[in-house]
Amino acid sequence: MSYGPRPWQQTNWDWRAAANFMLGGTGAGLIIAAGFVQDETHYPVMLALAMVAAGLGAVWLEIGRKLRAIHVFFNPFTSWMTRESLAAVILFGFGIAHLAFRQPWTQFAAALAAFAFVYCQARILRGAKGIPAWRAPEVVPLVLATSLAEGAGLALLFEPDSFALALFVAALIGRGMAWSGYRAALKQPAILAALDPAGKALIQIGTLVPLALVLGGIFLPQAAILAAIAAILTGWWFKFVLVTRAALNQGFALPQLPVRGTR
Repeated sequence: MSYGPRPWQQTNWDWRAAANFMLGGTGAGLIIAAGFVQDETHYPVMLALAMVAAGLGAVWLEIGRKLRAIHVFFNPFTSWMTRESLAAVILFGFGIAHLAFRQPWTQFAAALAAFAFVYCQARILRGAKGIPAWRAPEVVPLVLATSLAEGAGLALLFEPDSFALALFVAALIGRGMAWSGYRAALKQPAILAALDPAGKALIQIGTLVPLALVLGGIFLPQAAILAAIAAILTGWWFKFVLVTRAALNQGFALPQLPVRGTR
């Protein structure tokens, strides 16, 4: 579908909404990745919960009447925002339980809740039918893949072993494929003009360079740290651009109305 004559940039979501996708998505991805990486400390889960809380807190700052935030829980059957909030509550419950008891099932449950949280984030974008950059079905696997790649990068910083490296490489390749499919679905030049710089950075700096650094990490272990940082920062930049700069409304066009007195 083409644009109407006067598409405009949405202004309801700004950097605070973007921060929820950036911090919350990465934190949830870290919870998922931590389930595969054998780290004996509490730090990955603690950091992940702090990032999710910071992302949700940024969204809370957007609300004019702060006490009305409780209303987000009232529509679980119709609202993906409600489902995201409920998934966050479950995530915090199992995340704190895992910090307290260190049981495998609590970590597994927290990872499932984290996946549900990111999936709800993706469906929030998908549900914005008036914004072509968000409503494309391919945005869902892209958001999921981006969060996992960022989370795997953070997990690599905590435990740079061979399994963490393999997970990171697989997540990077998955994110690159998801971006390719998403970009192919976009037809509007204005959206592509806004997204392409961040997309190129995602592939070149956030995927190809980290993969090369991981190969170099065989000889230079510190290279894995640089690879993780590049993957995380480019993922954040892409999501910031997607939410704040590529979110052009569809615009509208009225058909020519019949002349008065004719059919």
